[in-house]
Amino acid sequence: MSVNIAAFVTSFIIALMVLPVIIRYTLRNNLVDAPGGRKIHKKITPSLGGIAIFIGFIISSILWMDYNYWDQTRFIFASITIVFAIGVRDDLVPFRAVHKLYGQIVAIVILLFSPIALQSFHGLFGIEEISPWISYPLSCFAIVVITNAFNLIDGLDGLAASVGFVALTAFGLWFFWIGDLTYSLFCFTLMGGITAFLVFNWQPAEIFMGDTGAMVIGMVLSILVLHFINMDGNLPLGHPARVAAPISTAACFIIVPLADTMRIVVLRLSKGQSPFRPDKSHIHHAIMRLGRTHSQTALILASVNAGFIGCSYLLRNVGDNYLLIFVVVAAAILSVILDRLIIRKATKVSPKVS
Repeated sequence: MSVNIAAFVTSFIIALMVLPVIIRYTLRNNLVDAPGGRKIHKKITPSLGGIAIFIGFIISSILWMDYNYWDQTRFIFASITIVFAIGVRDDLVPFRAVHKLYGQIVAIVILLFSPIALQSFHGLFGIEEISPWISYPLSCFAIVVITNAFNLIDGLDGLAASVGFVALTAFGLWFFWIGDLTYSLFCFTLMGGITAFLVFNWQPAEIFMGDTGAMVIGMVLSILVLHFINMDGNLPLGHPARVAAPISTAACFIIVPLADTMRIVVLRLSKGQSPFRPDKSHIHHAIMRLGRTHSQTALILASVNAGFIGCSYLLRNVGDNYLLIFVVVAAAILSVILDRLIIRKATKVSPKVS
């Protein structure tokens, strides 16, 4: 654990030193995110904070990693770097969504040269081992969904960073528990960069992470999800870290971005709208309509994410078929409760018509 702590501190210090430089440079060159439209911030704010997170993550990982695993991890570094470049370009000159997707697919193809593709369903829907013809397209789809789902929750000061920190903590501790020190190191290095970023991103934010940071964190989380599922299946049956429902447990680790994406797709389709049409139907927008601040909303959603992780641990002996039902039903119930609270508040505020 001492190496992980050293990597965390190294990444934190690097990002903390880089962030003020980025803030000054972006303000001087007007590389900022202006308020207006669907955006809920009130002042012009720099939006390239993800550069500092990435620099801290990469440098610290290279300094502290075990190079006996370089043949596997080099593809991970390459794919994350491509996603980082896409994010920077999109923050400076926005891409069309389809072009951004093409770039992500290129990064994923490189990533799949490492042993990261999903190997089994572990009994979910009665399916065990899966063929490469299913594994690779499914893994590609999962990475695209998770990466972009995380990008979608980056809408409030401190929200994406807080949720990402919670998920990375859970993954990092689990990988350390099973002795997978390389992936545990990745988690702690990224956590260090995120912690430094939160110093400047907590309400009122001095800088946003932008697509640069959100896509990098989302990409790393998608890699961790697939690796978690594969590694859990390879653990001995009696290992204390092994869970009976690796797919559903991994979903619990990133439940907030996944549930938010499911929610907006359902709401938009129910209104006859394209699921890709931007609006203010995200979970964080709904919570803020209840009168919560950016900070309160970020803490609520980070706590919800931590709560689902805790439930997955308590239900670690329950199979995927049952835990998945629990996760979906619990997320749906919380979404319905949130909508009812908004309706009740709107009814109290609206004047009665005589």
